Amino acid sequence: MKGLAPLFLGIFGTFAFSWVGLTVIPNWQIGHLNPQSDEEGTDIYPMPQSGMVTRGARVYAANGCNYCHSQQVRAEYSGADIERKWGDRRSAPRDYIFERPALLGKMRMGQDLANIGARAPKEEESPSPAGGASPAPQPAAASPGPVASAKAASPPPATSPSPATAPATSPGAIASKPPTSPAPAGPPPSKSPAAAAAAAGTPAASPSPSAPWPEQTAGLPPMYSAAWHHVHLYSPRSINLDSNMPSYRFLYQTRRISDARSSDTLQLTGSDAPPEGWEIVPTYDAKCLVAYMMALNQSHPLKEARSAGAAAAVSPAASPSPAPGGQPAK
Repeated sequence: MKGLAPLFLGIFGTFAFSWVGLTVIPNWQIGHLNPQSDEEGTDIYPMPQSGMVTRGARVYAANGCNYCHSQQVRAEYSGADIERKWGDRRSAPRDYIFERPALLGKMRMGQDLANIGARAPKEEESPSPAGGASPAPQPAAASPGPVASAKAASPPPATSPSPATAPATSPGAIASKPPTSPAPAGPPPSKSPAAAAAAAGTPAASPSPSAPWPEQTAGLPPMYSAAWHHVHLYSPRSINLDSNMPSYRFLYQTRRISDARSSDTLQLTGSDAPPEGWEIVPTYDAKCLVAYMMALNQSHPLKEARSAGAAAAVSPAASPSPAPGGQPAK
């Protein structure tokens, strides 16, 4: 009987210390974080999300997306997330102060989605040099007519000063036609190899350095745009043949076209395309889910989390150019 009191006190103390260490102290450290702002109070991060984004988070959790995708970028010393271009800095508790609950994820069968919204193309720029909706290749695609007429009216290539022989030294012509041809039948030489590859119908390697996966293919919407997310949710294998992601076709509706095609119609090809006179459009839950993924963006710099870009900017200053002897100066 004399040993029962110390036993119960020991058990109670063990649970009490565990509760204090795992609940009270973390809540005291990070439980009252506020959004970060500058001195003027204008650059505020993070901001409360809209109703569609909040509903999209519930759709995201209800369909089990957090079982295969994480939403946390690990630090450089504990993983290669930053090297994979999944973010410029590690995730911090301040990133999740408006998320209830924070969908950090269970495992990574797919890529991390903490910054999937930061990879979306900007509206004021050409979103993808190889995308079917890219406005950049259109002038090049409409220009072969004058070139063909100029070739028809010009003398033989041996004496013709026509600029059709210029593609022999143009990088855009190398991507579209061999340089040995004196007068290629393709589009005229473009200013960039990516535009020439898009005009020739060949897919580019990648739309941007920050989007390493999956590879952009010709004919699809710009990578990581809202239209691209809808196509990826409806038919994942149409973008990545090796994907084991399930198809969420129940979030979309197939309906007959009444007057004109809807602006939300999915750009599908092959066996995924609907029959003639029909279209596939997203439901409200699908729009909310895409709005939620487009809002996932942890690229804003934080004081407590050093970004990789700042570290890269400091490293060249710390390592000067090599000395004349071939060894870096110390």
